[in-house]
Amino acid sequence: MSGANVLSSQARDRHPALAAARSLLARIAARRALPLFSIAVAALLIGALLHVAGASIAGDDVWRAAVAILALELAAEILRAILVEHSLGVDTIALVAMVGALALNEELAGVVIGLMFSGGALLEDVASRRARRELTALVQRAPKVAQLRIDGGLEEVPVERVQIGDVVLVRTGEVIPVDGTVLASEAVVDTSTLSGEPLPETLTRGMSVLSGSVNAGSPFDVRADHPAQESAYAALVRLVQQAQAQRAPFVRMADRYAGFFLPATLVVAAAAWVISGDAVRALAVVVVATPCPLILAAPIALVSGLSRAARMGVIVKGAASVETLGQARTVVFDKTGTVTVGVPEVREIHPRGGIDERELLRVAASLDRLSAHVLGTALVAAAKDEEINLSVPDDVVEQPGQGIAGVVDGRRVLVGSRAFMASGGVPAEEVEASRLLSTRGSGEAHVLVAIDGHLAGVIVMADELRGDAGDLVRRLRSQGVRHIALLSGDRRSVAERVGRELGVDRVYAEQAPEDKLEVIRTLRANPELQPVIMVGDGINDAPALALADLGIAMGAAGATVSSETADAVIMVDRVDRVADALHAGRRALYIARQSVLTGMGLSLTAMGVAAAGYLPPIAGAVTQEWIDLAVILNALRALRG
Repeated sequence: MSGANVLSSQARDRHPALAAARSLLARIAARRALPLFSIAVAALLIGALLHVAGASIAGDDVWRAAVAILALELAAEILRAILVEHSLGVDTIALVAMVGALALNEELAGVVIGLMFSGGALLEDVASRRARRELTALVQRAPKVAQLRIDGGLEEVPVERVQIGDVVLVRTGEVIPVDGTVLASEAVVDTSTLSGEPLPETLTRGMSVLSGSVNAGSPFDVRADHPAQESAYAALVRLVQQAQAQRAPFVRMADRYAGFFLPATLVVAAAAWVISGDAVRALAVVVVATPCPLILAAPIALVSGLSRAARMGVIVKGAASVETLGQARTVVFDKTGTVTVGVPEVREIHPRGGIDERELLRVAASLDRLSAHVLGTALVAAAKDEEINLSVPDDVVEQPGQGIAGVVDGRRVLVGSRAFMASGGVPAEEVEASRLLSTRGSGEAHVLVAIDGHLAGVIVMADELRGDAGDLVRRLRSQGVRHIALLSGDRRSVAERVGRELGVDRVYAEQAPEDKLEVIRTLRANPELQPVIMVGDGINDAPALALADLGIAMGAAGATVSSETADAVIMVDRVDRVADALHAGRRALYIARQSVLTGMGLSLTAMGVAAAGYLPPIAGAVTQEWIDLAVILNALRALRG
């Protein structure tokens, strides 16, 4: 038997005062479990020794006193639950059993019941702490102070005082307190807590670093880019706190079902007494009749799923979200930044007129290094990846959205669209010939390059699929997902190319934020496709994330609006963790159901055996504790992969 209280409604779960009271009661029960268990063990041993020594009456008195103490403590706990939550605890069955044992002079049975009850409460507390270990560790390691550089010196201040622009020294082994920019030439950080990735990462000056990471190298300075309370780790801690407070619908259902168990138990016990004429048989029925397998298994398994997901870098807001993950039938992905890398990359280079590929890229990137356009930035990045030395352009003029012109190494260079080439004096037949240099593929952007008035080549660019997204759809289908869709604001050719590469069932292209809401609403209206999961990374995804049955935000870049409105946040920059999260949810829900059905079946079987007179109270108490132990250990399997 356990110390859990039941019959709490969903409305009461949302009431902050009652939630705080419930949490307080749980902490009180956890602190009392060990002393009560110690009293039961000591009384059992002392009473047994007195019986062996021939002082049976004294031994019975010791047992009787222990049962009375345990019963009074249990009665006080039940009374507190009634007054605070207006709920009746299933522990009432244990109280009835102990009072019945005293009334029938079954002192030994009573003390064994007390031992099993207090031991169950202790076991529940240990199992719950084990299941929440990763979540609890995330909260406990949250930085509370920061080494702030002020007027050339260092001052230790509360982390809440750090504001944008402040410089913080992070010593070796310390948790980085704020999201910021590395000011040292090199910094080695351990991001395993946020991302689940075990290997340290080396950052250089100017690179961003997230709070919650650990300095795994020499001390370095960080300039705060956000106030501490708006940092990624602060958002993460808020998510964990929500996860620890929320209860799943499956758990609430279990609680409500367990509430009917007390009157049913009393009816069966009374029937056994009337039919047999033996009150001890009725006591045996009460002893083995407990829905603890149902009450303990469901929350422990689902919280274990939370903890396992956290270990993989996916923070799920609560057990209800784990349950939804376990039941998901539809997954909808945003495109840009979620299943694609989010920035265009050079796919092909087609030179013309005797120039080679490297030189064409060098000339184009040298000019575009002064452009803020996303394609220009991608060209420069491609040149750096190829270790191409770029020149400094002169007389640069940019026409936003069309192209850029300038002088590179004494040559007049144009980089941009066909219309820009034509307006820049490139012969029309050469502009038209550019169409023959490459076949326009779906979702590709063609960047034309002209040198000294003649077309020099075409650079083909596209937003590429993430490397970890290739096997994503297959993994989701293997876990029972029926419908997988891609949702994008990009033009249809771009979205459909990515959709084909990914292997999704349907592509929704050219979708504004309000259109995305309508897509999610339509999918949710189909019972065969529920629950619906939405995965996104941008601010414009936030409404769709909130409307879906479960929203998953790609939050590796920090605490955005989308991660605040989502039900789960992936803290590592890997979209395949969606499949990992679904696996953790399905496994946790399966184990919860398995434990509940098996444990309740065993308890009901034991009740029947006890009612038939084949299971005395003492043996019944031991049997029930073994059942509790079995379902708890089984529920903890959800921690493993």
